[in-house]
Amino acid sequence: MASLLGMHPQQQVCLWINVVGGVAVILSYILSILAHQGNAEALWGSISGGLRSFYFVSMLLAAVSYFAFTYFILFRLNPESVQVFQVIKFVVFPIIYCLILISSALWMPLTYAMGGQPQIGIWIGIRTVLLIVGLAALCLVIALLALSPRPSGTAYWLAVAGSIIFCIHTLILDGMVWPAFFKT
Repeated sequence: MASLLGMHPQQQVCLWINVVGGVAVILSYILSILAHQGNAEALWGSISGGLRSFYFVSMLLAAVSYFAFTYFILFRLNPESVQVFQVIKFVVFPIIYCLILISSALWMPLTYAMGGQPQIGIWIGIRTVLLIVGLAALCLVIALLALSPRPSGTAYWLAVAGSIIFCIHTLILDGMVWPAFFKT
């Protein structure tokens, strides 16, 4: 059976999760912004000035970092032999991607819903999806650091560095800083 780009079937699953999940995230952003034209500023809450500039740079770094660790997972790992903590199989990576992408696709629609009609249930939903993304990103960092056999080389260390950058952005900035500035 021919495989997509010579990829292992488990890596193909990861690829499709990223394609479908990535499209879902982008569509959720586009459709939410189109449905609430002129109200994109509300997404920032009271984040302004230097913090907003820092946040913007961090978002760009996190996006680039996502590609670094995804490249490594899709094209440099061997799902047949790699383990996390010498017991968890490659299947941990599709699970992490699902958690990140599904939760990310829910954030903007929930945030606009909160702005339109604030409710504690929506706020809990927003905080939950942000926490899921951040914790899944932390799991990704841990998984990459706990791989055995331990990979070496530039691609691995770029993946580790990228996962740390992504984790800092999603867990700290999105999960802890942004909610403090969002008016409920």
